[in-house]
Amino acid sequence: MAYFKKAKKGDRVYGLVFGAGTIVDVLDDGHFHMMVSFDNGYEVPYTIEGVPGWGKFKDQTMYYKDDIDLTDFDFSAVTKVLSIKKIIKLRSKKKLEVRLPSGVWTSCKKCANDYIEEMLEKENFHLFRKKVDD
Repeated sequence: MAYFKKAKKGDRVYGLVFGAGTIVDVLDDGHFHMMVSFDNGYEVPYTIEGVPGWGKFKDQTMYYKDDIDLTDFDFSAVTKVLSIKKIIKLRSKKKLEVRLPSGVWTSCKKCANDYIEEMLEKENFHLFRKKVDD
């Protein structure tokens, strides 16, 4: 599957991790196929399949902006701000979710540890919640 085989500089995309962005460079050689600059300031390389070079994501997280339907993703607001003690406890039990820059909630296991640590150091506790059971 080569979803971004015909990608070109300037194409508008939407990433489930970072939100809206633009392809700023298409690379011919190597593991990563393109560099995407997101509206929130992040710049991340992606494979031809749309897998980011950030975190531990193994599936496609980026799509052409017109191809994605966001109705199935959880953008809900946090209902309870957790304490640092509770965040650490839930993280050790692998029951902690973090809100990504795009606004989507995901398991902390998939995120880069640097991002988690940065949010904790900045005391952005509102970006964490107990895993929601389906």
